[in-house]
Amino acid sequence: MDSHAAGSSSGGSGDGGAPRRNSRKPKYSKFTQQELPACKPILTPKWVISVFVLVGVIFVPIGIASLQASRNVVEIVDRYDDVCVPDNVTDKLAYIQNSTIPKTCTRTLTVTKDMKQPIFVYYQLDNFYQNHRRYVKSRNDAQLRDASKANDTSNCDPETTVDGKPIVPCGLIAWSLFNDTYTFVRNNKNLTVNKKDISWKSDRDHKFGSNVFPKNFQKGALIGGKALDPTIPLSQQEDLIVWMRTAALPTFRKLYGRIYVDLKANDTITVHLENNYNTYSFGGKKKLVLSTSTWLGGKNDFLGLAYLTVGGLCFFLAFAFTLLYLIKPRKLGDNNYLSWNRSPAGR
Repeated sequence: MDSHAAGSSSGGSGDGGAPRRNSRKPKYSKFTQQELPACKPILTPKWVISVFVLVGVIFVPIGIASLQASRNVVEIVDRYDDVCVPDNVTDKLAYIQNSTIPKTCTRTLTVTKDMKQPIFVYYQLDNFYQNHRRYVKSRNDAQLRDASKANDTSNCDPETTVDGKPIVPCGLIAWSLFNDTYTFVRNNKNLTVNKKDISWKSDRDHKFGSNVFPKNFQKGALIGGKALDPTIPLSQQEDLIVWMRTAALPTFRKLYGRIYVDLKANDTITVHLENNYNTYSFGGKKKLVLSTSTWLGGKNDFLGLAYLTVGGLCFFLAFAFTLLYLIKPRKLGDNNYLSWNRSPAGR
């Protein structure tokens, strides 16, 4: 009985034939054993030090050039939300919500350095969370593209209809459109702000229809922001298109227009603005920004500092490894013992 059981276990079917192989070892191949031809460099101290030096040599000049380009940008930033409220006003929220009170304000800016055209005009908002989930979702892209979808206000809560009629464009994003305005004067001459092509071309061509016109917009009891001209299609309402591309961070700038006039150092710019947009209800800030640009774009030191940091770290590591290699060298092993250098004989 015991011999029969043993025979059944080792022989499988018990027919007296050759014993069945119980091993689960896969059939050998270079693919499954990861032995296909490949680049497998040996990281010797000389190689590691050389790579760190090479990265440092590349990154540090890029960082210096990027930082220099950023420092060449001339930028004027003027916060006006706090100073464009009369001194005798104690309730700023009531002031900004009262449409019968004029909101005109005059600011004077001094050019610190020569500014070559084009000069970009931005408005900057602080503590405004355009990335809030409910805010971002409150729009209907099909309605913005297609006139036949004008009645489609799904996802636009709470700005969907007025007196039972659909709002075009619907949603909180469009409803809260920035509505401050700026006029610039230098030497008693107006500086024209060109607002053409301030939005992305892809947005104008594909996301906003040329046959879609505003309807019932800002006609509700509570006005959120700027009103739109009902005779101009959405594809040409570039202020709206710029605003509808929501920002990822609570502090952001959006392009207002461009000035195609060179400004000289010590020039005085008088700005007549309408302080209409309500940032007082959520503790926000409003700033007017005039800026030039370089091959790198606007003023941003982060990229240059990042390259300099990585390059400097690589130089430091190369120096440290060099000292370690010279002071306390370690004998390398025989490369012939590496698995990919051994013969696969016997498999």
